[in-house]
Amino acid sequence: MVKPNPLLCTMPRVLALDYGKKRTGIAVTDPVQIIATALDTVDTNELIGYLKKYFAREEVEMVLLGYPLNLDDTATDATPLVDKFIKKFTHVFPAMPVQKIDERMTSKFASREIAAMGLKKKDREKKELIDAVAAVMMLQDWLEARG
Repeated sequence: MVKPNPLLCTMPRVLALDYGKKRTGIAVTDPVQIIATALDTVDTNELIGYLKKYFAREEVEMVLLGYPLNLDDTATDATPLVDKFIKKFTHVFPAMPVQKIDERMTSKFASREIAAMGLKKKDREKKELIDAVAAVMMLQDWLEARG
């Protein structure tokens, strides 16, 4: 009898959002939930429409949302903005689980990782790239913590 190859079994994807006032970086797992990759960076005003289209074509298990806190666990200026988005998201997508994850320092670490890639300074400073890489880092940390 042939055993099924677990690498050929697909699961719903997990999406991570690095939500911002202007832009949102989006990362996604592969179909077996091993690797996080950058999916896109979208204008935050267009995020709900983007997600509607994405959820229509891909099976998504849950959305991880970067939650901004200061190092002392107090709210940042961006925390109420994210809380407002969570309410809107759960209203539009009531069946989609959303989990807040710590996003402290991800943009700073993303900038360092981008610099280490050897990109030109002009490319390293693109906010869209930083947002997407920050989302990837959050998602990869979540995958690793999950085991």
